[in-house]
Amino acid sequence: MPSKVVTGVVGLLIIVGTACEGGGGGQLVQPETDITTTSTTVTSATAAPVTAAPETPTTTVAPAAATTTAAPGTPIPTDQLKGPKTAAATARALAKIERKLRGSNRDPALLMKLGRAQQLAYRALSAHPAWVDDVLAEVDPTLQPHVQANVDAGAALSTLTGDAPAPVGFPQWVILTPEPAATLLSYYTEAEQTYGVPWQYLAAIHFAETRMGRIRGLSSAGAQGPMQFIPETWAAFGTGDINSNHDAILAAANYLDSNNAANDIDNALFRYNNDERYVAAIKLYAGVMIADPGAYDGYYHWQVFYASADGTFLLPEGWSAV
Repeated sequence: MPSKVVTGVVGLLIIVGTACEGGGGGQLVQPETDITTTSTTVTSATAAPVTAAPETPTTTVAPAAATTTAAPGTPIPTDQLKGPKTAAATARALAKIERKLRGSNRDPALLMKLGRAQQLAYRALSAHPAWVDDVLAEVDPTLQPHVQANVDAGAALSTLTGDAPAPVGFPQWVILTPEPAATLLSYYTEAEQTYGVPWQYLAAIHFAETRMGRIRGLSSAGAQGPMQFIPETWAAFGTGDINSNHDAILAAANYLDSNNAANDIDNALFRYNNDERYVAAIKLYAGVMIADPGAYDGYYHWQVFYASADGTFLLPEGWSAV
């Protein structure tokens, strides 16, 4: 969240979250392959990527409330998900996924499968950092920077919660189905045209804070909306509805521009969330999409994972604790 935006890391507990001064926290969850628990309409927002290059969210979650009956979705323990279990399997999965995400086939169903599988593969890699070298050796050299960037970004975000104990129960969130990828991309590009902030930075913040708007709920700092603004900052930089993806993305671009993003993106991002690890993660994710716009289609499909005292769970679209 922007500096007076204070983020609560709505997504942080999400497992890899990040929190911006004005935003929340993201989930540090990593891709998966067949996690189609909820049916979702998928669309590709980007053309086939040009070059491959070097990828988690952060919203700090307000104190988790006691477990509430969830409907219609049900939290899924991560041990029930089909992710890679060995270094070799992770290497094979990422080599295939990263290559296909940069291919000419932009079929929406394929992109959803790839994005979810990608997240699970990076989750496996995050849990087993000793596998990284084996995975890098397996993927095409042109994809190695992308894989390394995703690993480094996830590692940076995963440290934002510090040594805080895992919360009991689930947060007071609603997990929404995001707007179509192409629609969100149109908001990012509109904001870029209006304020001059490259769209990839806005997409990276949206991704880290609330997984592209999937999380609806307050952060521990009182931040609200898909870009996690605290009310005072929203009053100064936002117009319209704080819970609108369109309005919040434009407000984030306005905030970054007002903090001299054109000449010092590092400082602008730091004002958004006062933590160098957050800045590093956003720059890494944005860098991947700058080098290869098609990477956005993978990130778009990452889901919400939440780490609690009872374990880590996938919170599917449609789940609600309120």
